[in-house]
Amino acid sequence: MRWSQFFIPTIKEVPADADVISHKLMYRAGLIRKLVSGFYTYLPMGLRVLSKIENIIRKEMNKKGALEILMPTLQPRELWETSGRWHTMGPEMMRLKNRQDRDFVLGPTHEEVITDLIAREINSYRQLPLNFYQIQTKFRDEIRPRFGVMRSREFIMKDAYSFDKDAEGAKKSYQDMVDAYQQIFQKCGCSALAVEADTGIMGGESSAEFMVPSDTGEEEMVCCEHCDYAANSEKAESHGLFDQTGDEGALEEVHTPNCTSVSDVSAFLKVQPSCLVKTLLYVHDTDKKVLVLVRGDRNIVEMKLIQYLHASDLRLADEKEIEEVFHAPVGFVGPQGIMGVRVIADMSVLGVVSGITGANKKDYHVKGLNLKRDVPSFEQAHLHQVLQGDPCPKCRKPLQIKKGIEVGHVFNLGTKYSKALGATFLDQAGQSQLAIMGCFGIGVSRTMAAIIEVNHDEQGIVWPVSVAPFEILLMPLDSDDKNMLKEAERIYTSLQEQGLQVLWDDRDERAGVKFKDAELIGIPYMIILGKKSMAKGLGELEIRRGHQKQDVPLDQIVERSRDLIGHAYRDLGFLDVPQVQGAL
Repeated sequence: MRWSQFFIPTIKEVPADADVISHKLMYRAGLIRKLVSGFYTYLPMGLRVLSKIENIIRKEMNKKGALEILMPTLQPRELWETSGRWHTMGPEMMRLKNRQDRDFVLGPTHEEVITDLIAREINSYRQLPLNFYQIQTKFRDEIRPRFGVMRSREFIMKDAYSFDKDAEGAKKSYQDMVDAYQQIFQKCGCSALAVEADTGIMGGESSAEFMVPSDTGEEEMVCCEHCDYAANSEKAESHGLFDQTGDEGALEEVHTPNCTSVSDVSAFLKVQPSCLVKTLLYVHDTDKKVLVLVRGDRNIVEMKLIQYLHASDLRLADEKEIEEVFHAPVGFVGPQGIMGVRVIADMSVLGVVSGITGANKKDYHVKGLNLKRDVPSFEQAHLHQVLQGDPCPKCRKPLQIKKGIEVGHVFNLGTKYSKALGATFLDQAGQSQLAIMGCFGIGVSRTMAAIIEVNHDEQGIVWPVSVAPFEILLMPLDSDDKNMLKEAERIYTSLQEQGLQVLWDDRDERAGVKFKDAELIGIPYMIILGKKSMAKGLGELEIRRGHQKQDVPLDQIVERSRDLIGHAYRDLGFLDVPQVQGAL
């Protein structure tokens, strides 16, 4: 492709709303343009990258036996009501009515549609297992779109759905997708870490997120550098009980006037916040109350509590509800002597033998709280937020907290959707059984941004060769030099004959402009033709990553370029290099 015949609108200015590097560089390099908040047009260079990512995804999904389909974007309300998600999905779901006043949704995901299809088409165990996938535009009405295509209202997603006849088959389908995802992200040049995750609104039995470590990531992941433990912040756990200082003794009331917070009480009593036991009253599923105990210097992860309770909603109790249970104002409540309310003790307080908590009396706290003695009936759960340095639940070494970009998510759904939508089959004994499901998503457009976040320098993008819009950039520096242009034509033709994707910068521009644009758009390899080097029969071959340069005889430069590009593909895990390039 000749630059003069392509469309690459590079710019120097950074959009006012761009606050991460991928958004800035995608805009400046002419990959995207914003229509309105959360909606983007992909320009030719950006679309080539998306196509490369999609081709990698397709090849890895096909290797695992998944079959590509394409489902409707517009989905009827009835399916979502049947699954129970019409109301629980919330305002992020884009809803609309047709001219007959019938409700539809612009699909944020397709569990309902695919399960309805299976319910209609599958009737025997002989037809299973099945795994269908699609690459399609999805819609979610984000309250505040940001970070460019990383959190937008319209985005491109690969979603897959597996159906198995038994738990063993479902486990294999799940692991197949985990393995495929590892290959996909490695080959895209942004190796992702699989971390345990909460199932959230999707539901099901288990899930894992694929996170690309990045300082600009929105998510936090907890990982151990000494073993393979990794989880997101809503799922992470730590090992063992927390030590409790102090000697066991009887409960003792202490006057704590106007001390309603952990910091107030710890300062007044001259103790560490870790000596306190926070008592939190929650209300779930409209009117069910639950008392949660956690160490004074720790916070509850409410998603953990929601999952533990299997709750559909959760909130902190208001002042009136607190006084009804404890007969004391906010800030002075404790678990001792409270009857008729479910109590859950976080793992951080299980070892408490001399804790401090509210006395259930205005302006008073108690010392000497012994959890097992003073709160005889309680459940145990891991609800607190894991912090840097907490012991790993597997090897007990210190845990690390890192930021990451979520690029994929896999779920073992069980029978949640097949039961709701009637996806059954007859087993070998002729008995009706529910299909066991899994679902597996990759944010294609988000992956594109994540690749840039971990592959850039001060000058611009540094594309991995597998997803670069072109593999090599040919740059003659003097557009008036006929010999140089003739040699450029020869090299250009030879590169194409070798099956390489080449962009020829044939513009009548100053060398400085060409170099600036080349660094910005990030083509991984560049052949530079200059008068001085050509006089010696040489061309300059530059590797964009690290700006490594070497002079190469002109009659060898095509072969050397091909070899470098082949090695780069193999370093990313490709075995059959020609097949990954596609027909771009």
